[in-house]
Amino acid sequence: MTAQDRTVFLSDYQPFTHLVEQVALTFRLSPGATRVTARLSLAPNPARAGRQDLRLDGEGLTLLSLRLNGAPLALTPDETGLTIPAGLLPDAPFTVETEVEIAPEANTALEGLYMSRGMYCTQCEAEGFRKITFYPDRPDVMARFRVRIESDLPVLLSNGNPAGQGPGWAEWDDPWPKPAYLFALVAGDLVAHSAPFTTASGMPVALNIWVRPGDQDRCAYAMDSLIRSMRWDEQVYGREYDLSVFNIVAVDDFNMGAMENKGLNIFNSKFVLASPETATDDDFGRIEAIIAHEYFHNWTGNRITCRDWFQLCLKEGLTVFRDQQFTGDMRSHAVKRIEDVLLLRARQFREDGGPLAHPVRPDSFVEINNFYTATVYEKGAEVIGMLRRLVGDADYARALDLYFTRHDGDAATIEDWLKVFEDVTGRDLAQFKRWYTEAGTPVVKVTEDWDGATYSLTLSQTNPPTPGQPEKAPKLIPVALGLLNPNGDEILPTTVLELAEPTQTFRFKTATRPVPSILRGFSAPVVLERQVTPEERAFLLAHDTDPFNKWEAGRALAKDVLARMVTEGASPGPDWLDALARVAFDETLDPAFRALALRLPAEDDMAATLHAAGIAPDPARIWAERRRMAEAVARHLAPRLPALIDSLAEPGPFTPDARAAGRRALRLAALSLLSRVDGGTAAAAAHAGADNMTEEIGSLACLLDIGQGAAELARFEGRWSHDRNVMDKWFALQIAYAAPDLAARVTTALTAHPAFDWKNPNRFRAVIGALSANHGGFHHASGAGYRLVADWLLRLDPLNPQTAARMSTAFETWPRYDTARRALVQGELARMAGTAGLSRDLAEMVARMRSAG
Repeated sequence: MTAQDRTVFLSDYQPFTHLVEQVALTFRLSPGATRVTARLSLAPNPARAGRQDLRLDGEGLTLLSLRLNGAPLALTPDETGLTIPAGLLPDAPFTVETEVEIAPEANTALEGLYMSRGMYCTQCEAEGFRKITFYPDRPDVMARFRVRIESDLPVLLSNGNPAGQGPGWAEWDDPWPKPAYLFALVAGDLVAHSAPFTTASGMPVALNIWVRPGDQDRCAYAMDSLIRSMRWDEQVYGREYDLSVFNIVAVDDFNMGAMENKGLNIFNSKFVLASPETATDDDFGRIEAIIAHEYFHNWTGNRITCRDWFQLCLKEGLTVFRDQQFTGDMRSHAVKRIEDVLLLRARQFREDGGPLAHPVRPDSFVEINNFYTATVYEKGAEVIGMLRRLVGDADYARALDLYFTRHDGDAATIEDWLKVFEDVTGRDLAQFKRWYTEAGTPVVKVTEDWDGATYSLTLSQTNPPTPGQPEKAPKLIPVALGLLNPNGDEILPTTVLELAEPTQTFRFKTATRPVPSILRGFSAPVVLERQVTPEERAFLLAHDTDPFNKWEAGRALAKDVLARMVTEGASPGPDWLDALARVAFDETLDPAFRALALRLPAEDDMAATLHAAGIAPDPARIWAERRRMAEAVARHLAPRLPALIDSLAEPGPFTPDARAAGRRALRLAALSLLSRVDGGTAAAAAHAGADNMTEEIGSLACLLDIGQGAAELARFEGRWSHDRNVMDKWFALQIAYAAPDLAARVTTALTAHPAFDWKNPNRFRAVIGALSANHGGFHHASGAGYRLVADWLLRLDPLNPQTAARMSTAFETWPRYDTARRALVQGELARMAGTAGLSRDLAEMVARMRSAG
């Protein structure tokens, strides 16, 4: 069966042939021979006319017995499942019982039931349940599950509420119908960090975070994040929790960040375990956001799930938007928005602009695991944000209330989602729906005129061709606009313009020519093209009342300067350096905002910018000129940096709150600059005196960035060799700061390190992923980076195709570069494509990337 034979199309959707009303599962756990007994209570689906075969998905299962209404059946499964012919099935409710055997310890793909360092755990999204038992493994088949687990391990967990336990067994009952992808089981030698919670309506809930013995003292922040998430969802969305217990389990071997299984969330341990000594401020922030994200799925994903996997953005985009709102409320909306846009541009814009471009709701797929992408998640969240801007906060809240009321217990679609907004507002959202069905990043061009009394702003949109979609109609684009007087006063507060035509002109009465602040808050995921002078950017940096556009003006100035440095050999001028200094030392601004303002444009971002201007980017030159830019900034700010660093020192014990984290971020940004002029003296002292991981790893990065830190790196390894999550940082840091000529060599050396466990997804990402992210090293003209990454993807693919496929996206930007590099990447893609036994996951990704040539 070829990959093409497995293509699934949205247009082919049909309801499943049968309804599954109840599922009873029994697990007799054994590392090499786990027995799974399943009893399915089914009935013909009245939505499907006539008698139908019953098709049960199943992969890698040894069938031991099969019974229909208690009577044995002699049927043989094929490679992907089991079919019971319609002629054998009654035209009435019936039961199917199967017993299968699986080997969790041999499951290196980490899908289905597998083992992680002696612990049994599951990952069933998207299609992992079929590796556990025979079942209609699709999201629109929802049933109640009752689970019995038999094992001598002390902790036995599954979905729902505990229904009984005794020596060697435990039973769980989930009262809420769910699809199989939300099934979860964990068994192991675990201890709980526990806390009580009472819902707004007075229901007590037992909260538990289960970890390996010795890790329980690093769960407090995750628990605090969970409690704040639960309370926030009650207060902002009116959603209460609905079981008597909520369990989280930290797992060392996990392909994803976390999974929202009903009542039993399973987390990559790096997104649970945190202490000041082992976790950075970024780690604390990610833990807070991911805990919230998975909890919010209880309603937007679990109680209301997606009808089919084409609707994945229905749960993921909405839940990402909700976790972004939560983080903004907990920390800083301005800083959060900037960070989200940086991520969107770095990951999703490059996806939209290359061979892997696809709509937020794709219309076909070969391997659904390949569509857990930035487009579905991050762009999906942007679409929710645009919809909220268009209808307003009040109607957004009313629409969400209607969505939860109308579709609770449903497997819903994008059409269902948009219909509640149409019913609440009376708007026709057919044009807006194009955001879901069309790939690509729109370009909005701006021209303007002022006749002495009226300011005219003309906006034109183009929607570039993407694979399979050469032509596109105009989208409905919300453009948030403010107007400033030349003295800096705001004469038009933020107003949302609706760009619905190819070209539209908007007019405003004003006695002075205003300075426009366009796309405030990044109100739509578009590329804005407008001729802007450096003087106007500096004006907006100084006076814009919108914090995102204030930051954007500084970022655009920096990109303009760096582009001229790369293409013309120019040097940073005093105007930009002075503007940057004003922001850096402005104590009225949030320190976290100032730290972001000091962050120079990323190398990959500059490569994309040059490519968009018709220039083939030279990664080595971008790396060199970016360093020269950093040195110029450092020299310009140097006299004031020591005082700034001293002023940001945090007295007292470490706290992970946003205020303290922002101060540390600015302190480390200043320390990084100072290191370039003081030879690393201040960074070495900061490293020696660090009492938290943020400053320990941050000061070490400062030293590595200037070619120092060998002794500190060795001491760091000696101190933290016992901690897998901290050692991931040690591996990644060395590659991240390696010069382009050395990156592949450093990576190769680290793959020979005794602690390089390439079968562990976190460690593999920390090393091979770090090389992929080292722009100059990965794209080195020798092709060494390309070869090394391809070698390791081919090695990993037979064991863990999901991780291999996701990491292959490192190659997606190859059309940007010069002829020689393009040929090198095409050679590696051809080599991967020609490898015998390539997984469906990786084969699809490679084929799509090759299609760009």
